[in-house]
Amino acid sequence: MSQAAGESPAKAITREDLEAILDSLVEGIVTLDDRRQVIGINRAACEILEVAREDALQADCHGLLGEQFCAAASAIRDSLQRGEPVRNVLSNMETPAGQERVLSFNTSVLRDPQDRARGSVVVFRDVSELVALKADLARRYRLHNIVGKSKPMQEIFRLIEEVADSEATVLIEGESGTGKELVARAIHHLSSRADGPFVAVNCSALAEGVLESELFGHVAGAFTGALRDKRGRFEAAAGGTIFLDEIGDLAPAIQIKLLRVLQERTIEHVGGEQPIPVDIRVIAATHRPLAEMVAEGRFRQDLYYRLRVVPIELPPLRRRRDDLPLLAQHFVERFREETGRSIDSLSPEAMTLMLDYLWPGNVRELENAIEYAFVKARTGQIAPEHLPPEFRPAGPADGRRATAPAEVAFAAGCAAASCQTAAPTAAAPTADDPQALRTVLAATGWNIAKAARRLRISRTTLYERIARFELQRPGD
Repeated sequence: MSQAAGESPAKAITREDLEAILDSLVEGIVTLDDRRQVIGINRAACEILEVAREDALQADCHGLLGEQFCAAASAIRDSLQRGEPVRNVLSNMETPAGQERVLSFNTSVLRDPQDRARGSVVVFRDVSELVALKADLARRYRLHNIVGKSKPMQEIFRLIEEVADSEATVLIEGESGTGKELVARAIHHLSSRADGPFVAVNCSALAEGVLESELFGHVAGAFTGALRDKRGRFEAAAGGTIFLDEIGDLAPAIQIKLLRVLQERTIEHVGGEQPIPVDIRVIAATHRPLAEMVAEGRFRQDLYYRLRVVPIELPPLRRRRDDLPLLAQHFVERFREETGRSIDSLSPEAMTLMLDYLWPGNVRELENAIEYAFVKARTGQIAPEHLPPEFRPAGPADGRRATAPAEVAFAAGCAAASCQTAAPTAAAPTADDPQALRTVLAATGWNIAKAARRLRISRTTLYERIARFELQRPGD
C-alpha cells in the first residue's frame, strides 16, 4: 500500500527505544537464554538486586539471583527448565549489601519461529514492605490464636499483654464459645511462666468428690479406691498456670478450699493434714453471672473478689461483627491446611448469611460452621448451600409470603362485602417495642437484613435491640 501524501513514514522501534521503555518500568526484568545465562536486564532489576548492569550481563541465573533464591524458588527453576510460565511466586533473598528482600516473581517463555523454547523472561518486584505490612496487621489482629480487629477485642489484646506481666489472678467472663481458654493460654504464654505447665480443669465436668481429688490430690486410704497417694492438678501446675474453667459450678465446700489456696498458696491432700505450698498462677473463667450468684448467696463473695483481681469480659460474637469476616477467613485457612482442599474464601452471599446470623454458640459455632462447609464444599468458595441448615433463610412451608393478621381480616371482610377499598395501612412497627421486634423477626424468618429494613433501622441497631431484649430465634 502506498503511503498517503503528507504522512511521515512509520519508524521502527530500535533496540535503544526498547531499552528505554524497559528502564522506565518499576518491575525488574531479566532475560535469560536457554542455558539460563543473563542476556538482558533493566534499570529496576539492577536497583532491586543492587548490581551493575555490566556485572549482571556476565552472570547466570544462580549468580545473579543468588543461591538462596535458587534453593527456595524451585517452582521458578522448574518453569525455566520445562519452558512453562509461573505467576506470583514469592522468594526471600539477600542483596550483596546484606539487605533482606521479599520478591514476587513471574516468568514467561521466549520461543523461536518453530515454537521451541529459546530462553525466559523473569519479571519481579520488591514486595518487602507489603509483606511487612501484612505481618504487622497479622500481629495486630492476632494474639496467640485469638483473632479480632474490633475495638472490644483490641482492648482485650492490650489487657492480656498488660496482665501477663503480673502474677495477678484473672477472672474471664463470657458466654460459652467466646474463647475464654484461648485468652487464658495467651496470658500464660506471654507471662514469665510460659516455660511452666498450663493445666486446664473443667469444674463442671466432674462430680464434687472426684473434682476435689483431681484438684488437691489425695493420700492412700482417703476413700474407697484410693490405693496410693495421688498428686492433684494444683501440684501438676507448679511453676506454671492453672486454668479453672466454669468456676461458677464449684460446690460450696470446694469454694472454701480454693479460697484458702488463693490466700495462702498452700493445698492439703484429701485425707491429709500437711499443708503443701504451691507456686501457681490462677486464671478462672465462667459463663455464669457470678455477681448475681454472689447477691443470691450461691457463690462466696470473698472468693469472688479473690478471683476477680483482674476481670476480663469477652463480648459475644454478635457484638463484634467486625471480626466475623476475619474469623471466618482464619478458620478457612486452618481447615484448608488440615484438609488439603483448595477452598480459599466465602462467597459474598455466604458471608451475608453469616453476618445476618445471631451466633448463639459464638466463635465455637462459627468454627463448626466452617468445618461443616469444608465437608460439603470441594473447591473454590464456600457458597450458601454449603453452610449448615440453620443459616438458610426460613420462610413459609409453601414458599409464599406470610400474610399478616390485619391483611387476613381485611381480605375476609372485603370478600363478604365485595368491597374494592384499599387495604388499611398498618402502623410502622417500632424497634423499641420487644413484641414488635418479635413480630417482624418472625415474619421475616429472622432475616436480619429484611427485618432491619421493615423497622427502618440499621442491622447494628437491630442486633443491639435483640441483645437488650434477650430475644432468641426459635430453636436456638
